[in-house]
Order: sequence, then structure tokens, then C-alpha cells
Amino acid sequence: MPRAKKTTRAKPDRGTKGRAILAQNNYGKSNVRMVKVSRNGRKHTVREVSVDISLEGDFEAVHTRGDNARCVPTDTMKNTVYALGKSHPLETIESFAIDLGRHFLRLASWVDTARVEVTQVPWERVVSRGKPHPHCFAKGSEERQTCDVLLAAGETQVICGIKHLVVLKSTDSAFSGYPNVKYTTLPETRDRIMATSVAVRWLLSDAGVKRGRFGVYREAVRAALIDTFAAHKSESVQHTLYAMGEAALKACPEVDQIRLSMPNKHCLLVNLRPFGMKNDNEVFVPVDEPFGLIEATVVRGG
Repeated sequence: MPRAKKTTRAKPDRGTKGRAILAQNNYGKSNVRMVKVSRNGRKHTVREVSVDISLEGDFEAVHTRGDNARCVPTDTMKNTVYALGKSHPLETIESFAIDLGRHFLRLASWVDTARVEVTQVPWERVVSRGKPHPHCFAKGSEERQTCDVLLAAGETQVICGIKHLVVLKSTDSAFSGYPNVKYTTLPETRDRIMATSVAVRWLLSDAGVKRGRFGVYREAVRAALIDTFAAHKSESVQHTLYAMGEAALKACPEVDQIRLSMPNKHCLLVNLRPFGMKNDNEVFVPVDEPFGLIEATVVRGG
């Protein structure tokens, strides 16, 4: 996934040969956690985020001379998350990340690049006595929404994402026809469990960033990924990964490219023959390690 190419490097001058020169550098605050309660009468909404902030710019004197005149404290960055979070609706993490990045670029003239990463923890409204409760919530799954926003030189790059999206299907997955080389012991199969924990990041086009419909994009991409995983007649994890990426690009024209990481969460068939029993793809043991890791980037053709 591309990132802005701008980096901060000191310019060497005459007489510096053999001396140490400060090259790329950045600093910031990580894992700034915030829970925000938005109140609309008795109906409340709870959102929890974790924010990472990183700044690049003219920080040479901070490093080489111990001059902190251009070193905005990381504690200030933490407080900024809370202060801006109070007034921000937090309807999308992307819009919050962009606002934070713009704040730091305006704050100090010597800051030329701001990177803000946000991860959202899901809280789901509890259904109590058959009705959605106005102010009681249960923590959702391990799935997380993510975004990675970089602002530099008048440009805004937005990479959205999802991680820990755990999915499984009990059939329509095969793995056969591979080379039977030295040390190959894996038996071929035309029917197996397919399970993975999807991590995905997609780069938005400039037009998509300007439109700012981040929630709409996310819903379209997520639905395309899950629908394709469920319906695809898989010959391998690679085969399904590509189909999922292709479907996401088709579902959301604002996405320029998408990268998927899909570890193979193996479920191994248990041998029941010692007990005089036949196992017709019914009883499996989940195995965490080792696991296959399949990754690829799918981009739009020219």
C-alpha cells in the first residue's frame, strides 16, 4: 500500500564529511484511547477509539542540539485527541483522523507531515426485553475498523481498513492439483473447512477523499468481501482472496487498490478410525500454529 514519499532529511553542507547527519525522523503519541458518549435525550451512543499520531518536519535542532523550541509535547497530542473528540461527532474514524491531522499542520509551521491512525472498538446496543436499550451496550467481536491518514504538501491520503474479521465456511473450499514434491505429505481435498482472519486495507482515490462518504465506502467494501467469501467456489485461499479484492473494487469505485492478508486458520480432520468410527467431514480440531499466510494487492487495470 503506497504512502506519501515525502520524508524529512537534513541537507548536508560542506565540512560534514564523516560526521553523523540526521536523516528521516518522526515522533508522536501512540495508543491514545478514548470512549465518547453522545447523548440524544435518553438515547446514548458509545464509541471507543485508539489513536496514533506521528509528525514529521524540521526537528533537527531537537535531536542535534537539544533545543525543544519546535518540539510539541506528545502529552499535548494526547490532550488534542480528547479536546477535538469532544466536539467531533465521530460518525467515521476517517473524518476524525483528517481533522486531527489538519490541526497539527495548522498548529506549527515547522510540521510538514502528519500521520494519524485510528482503530475503533465496536460497542453494540443491548436488546433488553425485546427492545434496543437506550444506554446499555455489549462489547462486539474482535473485528476492528481502522484508518491511516497522511497529510503532507497539500495532499491527503486515506487508507481505510478492517482487521480481525474472522470468517469460516464449512464447504465450497478445495485444495488440489498442487505439485507433489519432496517432503509433500498434505493430502488433496475437494471439500474442506475454510477459515481465516481477514486484514484488509484499501486506498481511496482523491475524488473519494473529497466526497468524504467514508461510512458508505466501508459498508460497500465489507459487504463485498463477506458476500464473495461465502459464495465463492474456492480452489485455494489465493483464489478466493483475489475474488474478494476484485469484488470490493467493483462495489466501491472510490477505491483505487486493496490489500488483503488472509492467514489460513486450519481445521484438521480428526482420525476416528481407532475408535471404529468414520469421520465424514464432521469433527475437526482447530490449530493455531503454524499457519499459511496469503497476502496480495489488487489494483484497478488501466
